[in-house]
Amino acid sequence: MTTKPDPQHDSPPAVHRDLDPAVAAFLGSLVADAVAMPVHWYYDRAALDRDYPPLVTTATAGDPPYLAPRNPHADSILWRSHWSPPRPDVDILREQAAFWGRRGVHYHQFLAAGENTLNQRLAVELFAMVRRDRGYDPERWLDRYVTLMLTAGWHRDTYVEEYHRHFFTNLASGRDPINCGVRDVHIGGLVPVPVLVAALGPQHHDLRTIVTMHVGLTHKDTEVLAAADALTRMLVATLPRPDAATRSADEAKEALREAILEHGSDWISKAKLATWRNLSDRQLVGGTLSTACYIEEAFPAALALAWRHAGAFATGIAANAACGGDNCHRGAVVGSLLAAASGIPPRLLKSLHAFGTVMGS
Repeated sequence: MTTKPDPQHDSPPAVHRDLDPAVAAFLGSLVADAVAMPVHWYYDRAALDRDYPPLVTTATAGDPPYLAPRNPHADSILWRSHWSPPRPDVDILREQAAFWGRRGVHYHQFLAAGENTLNQRLAVELFAMVRRDRGYDPERWLDRYVTLMLTAGWHRDTYVEEYHRHFFTNLASGRDPINCGVRDVHIGGLVPVPVLVAALGPQHHDLRTIVTMHVGLTHKDTEVLAAADALTRMLVATLPRPDAATRSADEAKEALREAILEHGSDWISKAKLATWRNLSDRQLVGGTLSTACYIEEAFPAALALAWRHAGAFATGIAANAACGGDNCHRGAVVGSLLAAASGIPPRLLKSLHAFGTVMGS
């Protein structure tokens, strides 16, 4: 399936006239996650198309729906996943542990249409905390993170990513929370980046330092940290400055593409984009580039989708979802960049569960 930007479906360019563009970028990452959630970690695209036809048929029209997940999940590997808490007081699986080791279980089986996955739920909490405190404190966040993860019923995700499990294993060994992170190489480490840009503001003097510090609390891999810094710079370069003249749609589109090429040069280039020009989204992401979660190919895959669909938020996040694989975490990149340039069509926020919480922060 090839999805092409559709200007008609991607207007109007913003949610509300008075919405902070940086907050819109964060909301874009949430929307992309919620759209991709039911088909998260589908690697068999024929199964994806068969199990969730509304996503595929409406994606080509630029109007992706929010859908609820359902069992069985054709590509679920929860049947071979196991984790036992080292101590009862660090059990972050709790009632969900009963579903690990079973075949066909959907990673997000208890989420409703329009809900966000665990990492984005944490992102919403981080946004609210930084806004409330008017600043960022890593130790206060870690206290909040530990409390949330150990609170029964706070989230309803069945799958809890590897870095969370490593963190709490280290915590149980007696390490200070600030030293519990590991060298995690997954694109999920980029989820907090649009949050901090929105909560602190793109012109914050220590933004890049804080982003690197925060991501490093859980993801100490140098390539993940480099990608987080690059995404920060892309968002800052793409977002309109408060004192700048109003941009046209074409100017916003070009600002995004220029930012991707300038700040993502370690992952993507004009030459590569030219080579990929005649490939469909699925041929590129899933053929040339892996749909898996590893940052080495997941980040350029996300950047390529954002570059291709610049100016067309809805079709861009639909394309990301339909490519399968780790589309929820790629969505943090694709959705935030596309929204930073062109905003979000209002219809996509109506059923986003987190919208009211974000706007009330």
